[in-house]
Amino acid sequence: MPLDRSHIVRSYEHELDHLRELMAKMGQLVESQVDQALTAIADHDEEAANNAVTQDPEVDDIEREVEGLAIRLLALRSPMGGDLREIVAALKITGDLERIGDYAASIARKAIKAAAEGGHISLSGLLSMGRLVKENFQRTVQAINRLDPDLAVAVWQSDKGVDEYYTTLFRELVTYMMEDPRNIRPCTELLFIAKNFERIGDHATNIAERVYYAVTGDNLPAAMRPRGGSKKDTSRK
Repeated sequence: MPLDRSHIVRSYEHELDHLRELMAKMGQLVESQVDQALTAIADHDEEAANNAVTQDPEVDDIEREVEGLAIRLLALRSPMGGDLREIVAALKITGDLERIGDYAASIARKAIKAAAEGGHISLSGLLSMGRLVKENFQRTVQAINRLDPDLAVAVWQSDKGVDEYYTTLFRELVTYMMEDPRNIRPCTELLFIAKNFERIGDHATNIAERVYYAVTGDNLPAAMRPRGGSKKDTSRK
């Protein structure tokens, strides 16, 4: 029986489209987690915090599905060129997305505790940082879905602002702790939240690098990098 190559091509394209659909779904879920975590901080919203946490298992399930499909494509389809880069990038991007989801869930858990323990401490700096991280991550998800190298560059470059917020916020919270020992516990919770936001920013820049390489076949040019170079966050929550 002759080999139906057109069927093989259609099947391969269908699987590749499904991989993209899974990536888009995972990005949307993690984006929702980040949004819910920020709402939990801004509005002391326990329901939003719980939503961020309960979405985490679904994110993990999609990560496993993406990994299985990507490995199948690599093993059975022998992709080349841009398809190969996209599939390999998907394997790595899902790891970053999963970590961002973990950090968002951690922020949500700590947000309610911080609200109960430190209601008099200003959250304006933390909320500003969180909003910037949220906006940056939204662009990250768009870069994934559109395979847009220009958006990837914009994500990378905007991370410098996240780092600046974190440095300022760290000093502010340490000052609160020095002024009154009763602030140590709530400020410690807020520092953990700020650090998790900063790590979300790090993973977003990792994703930006992977998207840029998947589309262009080149690493992000050194001239486009903010001072300090690439940051690889391998820490666990």
